[in-house]
Amino acid sequence: MKSFALASLLLSLTLSLGGCIGAPIALTPQTEQRLHTQAPIRFLLTFDDGPSASGYNNPTRSVLADLAHNPVLPGIKAVFFLQTEAARSGGSSRGHKTMEREFAGGHVLAFHTATAFHTNHRWLNDAELESTLTQGAADIAAITGAPPALVRPPFWNYDRRTFAAYQRHGMQVLLTDLSANDGKIWGFNASPRRRANLYRQLSVVRERIALGELPTVDGVIPVVVTFHDINRYTARHLQEYLQILMDSARINGVKTAAEPFYTDHATLERAALARTVKDVNEPVHLPGVWNWVWDADAH
Repeated sequence: MKSFALASLLLSLTLSLGGCIGAPIALTPQTEQRLHTQAPIRFLLTFDDGPSASGYNNPTRSVLADLAHNPVLPGIKAVFFLQTEAARSGGSSRGHKTMEREFAGGHVLAFHTATAFHTNHRWLNDAELESTLTQGAADIAAITGAPPALVRPPFWNYDRRTFAAYQRHGMQVLLTDLSANDGKIWGFNASPRRRANLYRQLSVVRERIALGELPTVDGVIPVVVTFHDINRYTARHLQEYLQILMDSARINGVKTAAEPFYTDHATLERAALARTVKDVNEPVHLPGVWNWVWDADAH
């Protein structure tokens, strides 16, 4: 199981770096007409694997600064899926202080891992899984005053056992609609086809929006976007990414809300919870090759 999963993971990462990105799905008159009956979208930004523990030009803190001050919409709030015990992340003194800074800035702190490394929860035995969920919840509650309501399984991967464990701890699984494909891989952390990637992905999501498959929350349709705040390339280009998302909506004929990103903590968390996986048997839609990877792993 583990060897096949690792092989599949490496293959998917290779493909994602290969630049094989198709053109956006053409906007048909039928889809355009259906979109007119749907609410506008609002981008729900999420960041994985942080916070950075770097003492030099800290990328997480750069991301926080750009979310607060940018020409698209100042004061953007995001969901940060945290590695609370990793030495190069939340397990360090600087990382802990950065998590406190994230919460003080009105962002939502959510759970990713509480292991020393970015470990797939499916590879943990029952005792290890229980321990890491308990520890992670306690780490976040120590900052926010409440255990996290959201979890993003490492590598997007979960099964019946881990899903049930998340639920016992009051955590709901949030996946994603769009991924910047900006995870740091073997030292390569640029994104040369970032525009084409997001244009294409949003065209796929647009088709689901037109069919009414995404929920409306507080008058808008939350579209979940994933970045990695530990990636210095992402940190340097975050303001550009915000504009790329706006351009992606325009190019794909998708109307955005007057505030195209979330600026309120409670509204953000409510939208995120509405987009979580409600049942372990629920079909999920992941960008790129990830659905294929885990479908193959399941068989």
